[in-house]
Amino acid sequence: MKKWTVSTFQAAKGHEKLGCCTAYDACFARLADEAGVPCILVGDSMGMTMLGYETTLPVKMEETLSATAAVARAVKNALVVADMPFGSYQCGDDAAMANAVACLKVGADAIKLEGGARVCGLIRRMTEAGIPVLAHVGMTPQSVNAYGGFKKQGKTREAAAQVLADAEAVEAAGAFAVTLECVPNDLGAQITAALKIPTVGIGAGPVCDAQWLVMHDLLGLNTGHVPSFVKQYAHLADSARAAFAQYVAEVASGTFPPADKT
Repeated sequence: MKKWTVSTFQAAKGHEKLGCCTAYDACFARLADEAGVPCILVGDSMGMTMLGYETTLPVKMEETLSATAAVARAVKNALVVADMPFGSYQCGDDAAMANAVACLKVGADAIKLEGGARVCGLIRRMTEAGIPVLAHVGMTPQSVNAYGGFKKQGKTREAAAQVLADAEAVEAAGAFAVTLECVPNDLGAQITAALKIPTVGIGAGPVCDAQWLVMHDLLGLNTGHVPSFVKQYAHLADSARAAFAQYVAEVASGTFPPADKT
């Protein structure tokens, strides 16, 4: 397997479609890396998948750094991207720079932040300082309160034009790739064709250069709402629940641990 870098990720555009996913700990990051996943996002989705929150907003910078360090220690080949949590870059550019540097110091290869034209100044400053940035436009989960829920973006002509303008703006600011989340398929295709940098879709259609899936959705570990665009490639929640139940039953019945192995 080759080591994925920002350069090789960009070079794949137009040549290879990339299946990327999230991970939040060393165990699953190692498995994804060994399977050939080219890019692993330490997503602020950990707030909902790992920490029990209803949104991504409560995730702290310290939690992101801890998870990023764990993932980076386990990964040999994948590009590791740390997702900047809410409040870590809206707090002023100097603090944002310090938080991004902290992500790289614990092992991230790049950072991801949400927003279009409004964060282009920060993207430009980060890239000029040698911090690779993966941008994120369309439905940005950290703006859930402004949207009034997790809602598809770019559905009207005017809204679609704004998402396209945001994508073009972050490219011009120096982002090496851009996430397109929850936009119509034709808009995902239009933006992918318009940009020189790769698009990473999540609910943005099949034409995007790469795709994200949240690990818990992909593996069937999420027992709550599963977005309509998700495909579950396993149903590990059922297997884990059955294993826990069998263990409890065997301890209760006295069959575990066996007497001849203690």
